[in-house]
This record gives sequence, C-alpha cells and structure tokens, in this order.
Amino acid sequence: MTVLETTSATTDICVAAPPVHPRPEGQDHYTISEVVAWTGLSAHTLRWYERIGLMPHIDRSHTGQRRFRNRDLDWLDFVGKLRRTGMPVADMVRYAELVREGDHTFEERQELLEATRRAVRARIAELQDTLAVLDYKISYYADAHRASERA
Repeated sequence: MTVLETTSATTDICVAAPPVHPRPEGQDHYTISEVVAWTGLSAHTLRWYERIGLMPHIDRSHTGQRRFRNRDLDWLDFVGKLRRTGMPVADMVRYAELVREGDHTFEERQELLEATRRAVRARIAELQDTLAVLDYKISYYADAHRASERA
C-alpha cells in the first residue's frame, strides 16, 4: 500500500493503486448526495465528519452547497479503512489535525498508525484463535454425525 501525504494545503491520501474516480481531476465537483451514493455514508455522517474536524475544508458553491473533490473521496476511503481498524474517532480526528499541521508531524502520525497496526494485529490473532475453535467444533460435529450414521 502506498501512502501519499501532502502538506496542509491538501489532504492525506491512502490508496493501493491509482484511484478510479467518477470524474477526472478538474471536473471533480460532487454534491453531498453524489458522495453519499459513491461512499455509502449518510449525509449526516459527512456533515458530522466535517463538524468534528475529520474532513478537511470542503469547498462550497456560491449558494453554499458543499462541493467535494476527488481528494475528498480519497480521504473518505482512508477514513473508512481507519474505522475498520477500530481506531477511535478521537484518534482519527487527531490524525487529521496532524495532517493539516504539515510535514513536521510525520513522526507523530507514524506512531499513531503503528499503534493502530498493533491493535489490528492483536485482533487478528484473537480472530484466528476463535476460528481455530470453530474449525475444531465443526470437525467434531461432522465426525459425530458420520459416527451416528454408521451406528
């Protein structure tokens, strides 16, 4: 996975491959309803992300409507990945603040992500242990069923 981080003028972007956006750069103005359809997040969630500082500044049209860009879609994708790790919202907001503060925060961002990675690895180990128990039980019942058919 490649992590592209830029200064506070733009946003942090996390992508595995060049992103496929609905519109090319320069023509990438999306309404909140289009972002809802693209991301699966609710409009309420998008507004909340903006209010708590998890989203960078969102451009507005002359009528005050939010206008999202491709970089915002990329950021939302990254935030979704952070959410799936179980990272607390407060840590995600702190990460977003660090991004806006600039390049001198790379070390603190790295530490935050490394702590999250440790937590994810611990959860994976717990899930693997749970999977082993399930596999054992499934095998036990399958063997018991075969034995009862022979009797």
